[in-house]
Amino acid sequence: MNNQATQQQLIQADLHAQGSIEPQHEVDKRVDFLCNQMLETGQHALVLGISGGVDSTVAGRLAQLAVEKARNKGSDARFYAMRLPYGEQKDEDDAQQALTFISPDEVLNVNVKPPSDALLASLEEGGLTFQDAAQRDFVLGNIKARQRMVAQYAVAGAKSGLVVGTDQAAEALMGFFTKYGDGACDLAPLTGLTKGQVREIGAALNAPASLVEKLPTADLESLKPQLADEVALGVTYAEIDAFLTGQQVSEQAYTTITRTYQRTDHKRQLPRTP
Repeated sequence: MNNQATQQQLIQADLHAQGSIEPQHEVDKRVDFLCNQMLETGQHALVLGISGGVDSTVAGRLAQLAVEKARNKGSDARFYAMRLPYGEQKDEDDAQQALTFISPDEVLNVNVKPPSDALLASLEEGGLTFQDAAQRDFVLGNIKARQRMVAQYAVAGAKSGLVVGTDQAAEALMGFFTKYGDGACDLAPLTGLTKGQVREIGAALNAPASLVEKLPTADLESLKPQLADEVALGVTYAEIDAFLTGQQVSEQAYTTITRTYQRTDHKRQLPRTP
């Protein structure tokens, strides 16, 4: 076995990635996980931000099924789906379609633009400067992600709930999440799944095909609205998924993926201690 294949296997094991899945089995397993975590911790709610992408659509439906299962066991569990736009979201129609499919117990709408802009303004008033407009916009994007998580934890605190995250193996591999932003959560039901496998589960749940196959975008940078993930990453999800499932990838893809994995290692770790 060559070094490339060995490295892929080590990373695949670290991220709990599987070569293939049986979608309905994964649905049942992950719904049970969410349900049992609520019951075991004595919490009464699940909270998740819904963006209109496939990851939050799938995680949201799993969460709704989990609270319904918990209610059948005697719990008063509820699922709180949150819309967390920065002002007006360009693909709001997709988010609304996702909510219709998920059919959550409750929907809360929180605009993160005022607190995000206010924090950036306070930082600049306090003396923070940026190299250029692009760096300022990038920092603001991370502020948006963290404000969204602040809002979700506020709801979880008020409703005795747990926050659900949408991180899956493809994003974990590339460190494609904001540390203590969308990377922060109590429960991560999509762990170990490739992007393609999340889509398989979405199809098994009968999610709208337009959302299942939607071009992924984090949509955090105001200067680059709806920037495709694959453009930002410099590699396609097909190549990332192939890497995670032990298939051979191009030298360029292998180099990009492994270097990014190493560079973002701190994002996947607990805080380091002396």
